[in-house]
Parts: sequence; C-alpha cells; structure tokens
Amino acid sequence: MKRRIFTAEHDAFRETVRTFLTKEVLPHYEQWEKDGIVSRDAWLAAGRQGLLGIAVPEEYGGGGNDDFRYAAVLAEEFTRAGAAGLAIGLHNDVIGPYLNSLATDEQKRRWLPGFCSGEIVTAIAMTEPGAGSDLQGVRTTAVDRGDHWLLNGSKTFISNGILADLVIVVAKTTPEGGAHGLSLLVVERGTAGFERGRNLDKIGQKAQDTAELFFHDVKVPKENLLGEENGGFVHLMRNLAQERMTIAVAGIAAAEHLLEITTAYVKEREAFGRPISRLQHIRFEIAEMATECAVTRAFLDRCITEHASGGLDAVHASMAKWWATELQKRVADRCLQLHGGYGYMAEYPVARAFTDGRIQTIYGGTTEIMKEIIGRSLLS
Repeated sequence: MKRRIFTAEHDAFRETVRTFLTKEVLPHYEQWEKDGIVSRDAWLAAGRQGLLGIAVPEEYGGGGNDDFRYAAVLAEEFTRAGAAGLAIGLHNDVIGPYLNSLATDEQKRRWLPGFCSGEIVTAIAMTEPGAGSDLQGVRTTAVDRGDHWLLNGSKTFISNGILADLVIVVAKTTPEGGAHGLSLLVVERGTAGFERGRNLDKIGQKAQDTAELFFHDVKVPKENLLGEENGGFVHLMRNLAQERMTIAVAGIAAAEHLLEITTAYVKEREAFGRPISRLQHIRFEIAEMATECAVTRAFLDRCITEHASGGLDAVHASMAKWWATELQKRVADRCLQLHGGYGYMAEYPVARAFTDGRIQTIYGGTTEIMKEIIGRSLLS
C-alpha cells in the first residue's frame, strides 16, 4: 500500500539523508566497526547537513521544526543502511527533548548551538549495574553542597558514552523519595571526577560506543540542574513515548528491509536445480512475513501521525515498541534461516541486521516492561 503520511518536504529530506549516508557514512562504516566508535567528523558532517537538532529553535542553530515525521525518516533510512553506530536518533529524539523543554535560556545558549553543529555529542546516563528498568533502584546520589551538587555513582550501557561531551545523569537527590527523589544533572566533558570505563564489547552495533561511566565526588554546578529538583521521574516519563516510537520506527523499517533483501535472495538462490522461491515452504514464509509487516506498518504509520500531532499516549507508544521490535527479531531470525549458511556470514547484510537488531527489544524499556505498562493501563 502507498504510504500517505509524508509530504513532498519529507520526501526531499529523505533524499538528503540518503545522500549523507552514501557520502559520509557508508564509505567509513567498516572502519568504525573495527574501531568500535564513530569518527567525530561524521557528527560534524551531520551538523553541516542540518540533520542534528531538527526540533531545536532556529535561534540556537536548529531546524525549528518539531514534526516527528522527520525523525521517522532519519530512523528509517539509517536502519535500511545498517548504520546504527551513528546514534543521531538518540541525540535528536531522546536527549533533544530534554534540552528543548527543560533547559533554561542560559543553558540553551550554552549547549544547543554545539548540539546542532555536532561539536557537542550527547548521552543520557540512566541505567546502573544493579538497576535496569527500575528507576527506584538508582543508587547514584547527588548531595546539595550549597553552590554545587556532589555526585557519586556509576552507570553502564551508556550509548555515546565515550564520545559524549554532555551527559544527562539521573541521580537521587532525595534518598527517601524513591523514584520521586530523582533529578537530572548535566555533567560536561572534563569535569573533575568524571571518568569513562570500557567501551563495552557488544554482539552487535559495533560502531556505536557504549560505555561504563563513573562519578567520584564530581562537583556539578547548580546551574547544571536540568528541570526541577526531584522532578526527574516525571521528566523521564514524559519523554519516553518519543524514545519508544523512534525505536519502533526503526523496528518496522528493519523488518521491511530484511524482507526485501531476502525476497530477492530466494529468487536467485538455487537448490535441487531450481530457485528456492519455487518451494511452497519458502513462499509461505515470505507470505507470512510480508503480511505481518504490512499490518504492523499500518499501525506504526498511524502512531507516527498521532505523535506528530501530539496525540500519542504512552500506552500506544509501548504497543508500537513491543510489537515492532519483536516483529523485527522474528523476521531477522527467519530471513537469516532462509539465507542458509550464507546468512551466518558477516559479509551478508542479514547477518549484521540479526546482531545489530537484537538490542531493540531490550533498550528503551524491555518487551516485558512494555507489556506491563499496557496491561496496567487496561486492568488498574
């Protein structure tokens, strides 16, 4: 079915993104995977091309357009290109809303121009070794010392952790407050006591730096509090719907692309003297995946439209994230199987898509958490 959610402006933007990927990303991607990190030049190139800070007001160097459909285009094209390492979606769609909605005018002047140019790479430090999706289990603390916060603790699985110049840290500022005693503090590169651990060795997304972060008696200036003191939980919940939608958009785009390349493959691959596409089992596999993708695409496009107009709630974002990423996982597994032994070879796109995509059902809230959110909304 023809998609009807994009305008000519979105189509033109899609071509810009494809050109950027062809010129600035794909020629270098193999080396980035070997290095375990993306070149800073790519971030600067993305800034020059206008791909960073699309929703940031123009006065700070951004695009001044908060239409989520542009974010969807970026997610779709980066996914199709297999370029998960350059985490523009994290920068724009996860961290950007915190800075746009919570930062003071002074903070915006300090951080947003670099955010848009690519000179400031960002990360958010929420997950801890002993607390994954459980915000009440956060042990990182920030104690009020008058003119600064004294920050102590550690974080793990932090995307952009090595490259990040600006990290939004979730810390407990009122110990007895539980999840409602959390605040968001911005820690900048070079701050004394802020150290980075290993660039973690993952099974996929090798070009994306994912790190451990350590904070030992870090003095965070009071002017680096983002949003309200003890308001961190509310701020986090408010922005999670967009994060989950971005992941969901990538999920259905990945499934569709895998189906596309696998359909082409089974038409060419021969076994027993004929293309395997003539085998009924293969046709049934393709038919099932194509139908699942078509149904999911209809729901995801509806969610994209709703979110672009400000009408998507957390429950439907959770539905989208759960369903699209689990579909991606199933399709990746089935498509790899249809490639046979070649599917297990790293040089084949299906192999990298299989390992790169496995994290999708985990980060941004696991599938199990998504089901809990949905079930609670229906049964409470």
